[in-house]
Amino acid sequence: MEPTRWLTDGEQEIWQRILAVLTLLPAELDGQLQRDADLTHFGYGVLAMLSEAPARSRRMSELAALVNGSQSRLSHLVGRLERRGWVRRERADDDGRGWVAVLTDAGYAHLAAAAPGHVALVRSLVFDALTPTQVTQLGEITAALLTRLAAPGCPASSGHSGSTADGR
Repeated sequence: MEPTRWLTDGEQEIWQRILAVLTLLPAELDGQLQRDADLTHFGYGVLAMLSEAPARSRRMSELAALVNGSQSRLSHLVGRLERRGWVRRERADDDGRGWVAVLTDAGYAHLAAAAPGHVALVRSLVFDALTPTQVTQLGEITAALLTRLAAPGCPASSGHSGSTADGR
């Protein structure tokens, strides 16, 4: 068994900052979307992924992977979005066994109304705090971390794939 490679003081400081960002940023994004659009950040991500798909529809399993959520969590959310008239579920055409989530016109309109405020907050909290060089570096850093997290054998790689690195 290999001995533990403890974090250096500098690494520990950086790790604490990462933990703070992982706590504070999602809370800010979720709070803004709930206040302004009566929508969670997860719900916004689902609507956004549907809006970008051909015919504004995706298989539920594909959608769960894209938004980094379990199929169970997605199913519960889609049920709530259906009750609001923003999404509907249909049987998959190709095999008739799976389900497809479809973004309705009302859901698209709600997403379009929510997007400017959400993007403004993402820009304010993340990109406006960085220089152009730091933005490039952040892109490289997050790509490296996502590659590691998606690697075979990584606990985080099982059950989830894809990313929402564009602020969703």
